[in-house]
Amino acid sequence: MSLRHATSFLFSCLLLMAHAEESPAPPKSGSTPGNQAPSSAVSWRTRYELGPGDVINFSLFGRPELDRPGFRIAPDGTVSYLQAQNVKVAGLTLDEARVAIEQALTSNFRSPRVIITPQEVGSKRFSILGKVVNKGVVTLERPITLVEAIANAGGIETGLFEQNTVELADLDRSFVSRNGQRLPVDFKKLLHDGDMRENIEIEPNDFIYVASTVNNDYYVLGAVVNPGVQGLTPDASVVAAISRRGGLTERAWTDRVLVVRGSLSDPKTFVVPLKDILAAKSNDFKLQPKDIVYISERPWADAEDIMKLALSAFVTAATSTWVNLNVDPIISPP
Repeated sequence: MSLRHATSFLFSCLLLMAHAEESPAPPKSGSTPGNQAPSSAVSWRTRYELGPGDVINFSLFGRPELDRPGFRIAPDGTVSYLQAQNVKVAGLTLDEARVAIEQALTSNFRSPRVIITPQEVGSKRFSILGKVVNKGVVTLERPITLVEAIANAGGIETGLFEQNTVELADLDRSFVSRNGQRLPVDFKKLLHDGDMRENIEIEPNDFIYVASTVNNDYYVLGAVVNPGVQGLTPDASVVAAISRRGGLTERAWTDRVLVVRGSLSDPKTFVVPLKDILAAKSNDFKLQPKDIVYISERPWADAEDIMKLALSAFVTAATSTWVNLNVDPIISPP
């Protein structure tokens, strides 16, 4: 699937991430293969549910002339077979879908015995963006892990620096988002140290983002007029950053601002006394590349209380920024 056609799917994922908090860490122990992390308790591997885009074949026992192959489930999750019209099968297993079709045929057939077989998987997809060779939306035709997903995408992009080939990915800022929540996966441990406890299994609608190491941007998020990414300049500071993003909103809590620095798996936090800075009682805080400046809408006392919201806002902003810069709009301006 091309990036252009993937736009609507990507922004659907962004909407899910808009108010998310970080999810609990997946278990790191258990009886699992040596090349991957443990599976989640509920997975499409144990209960495969049909969805829009899947292709299935129909047969009626004892009536081979009524075989109907190649029915694609419609975007609204329905499918039709003989007199069973527009039966909702999205979210059902094959057996559950068979029962639903049989019930819809009882008015025309005596004790119908329907056989449903899968032909093509099309409803289970995930997205991989950023500094990989092949970006976009990928169909999950079989269970794969994070390492496999990156490898199937052509691996990490590389470039030349002082005549040496270097990776262009910032593994400290790369992440996987699931159901709107950032999973605590450490890309550096996985890809550089070979720690396969970080090699999670990919689930439908997962969002893999491999961040870039070649930019000097920082993020201003939360209660500012225009939250988003900002290019670093020599005079970059908390007050300057807020000003460049349109200033504070009416709901902003101005006593303290949180600055998050370093990797997503082991971030460092700085509590900046914005109220004192604005009153000339304290010096402004100097920003560094890839800092996250977060202004809350509610009072907080401990950085840990608000850091999850800051990292969640970063996940959404980073992905949205990448899509805006790299995916052509569906409708071109006149």
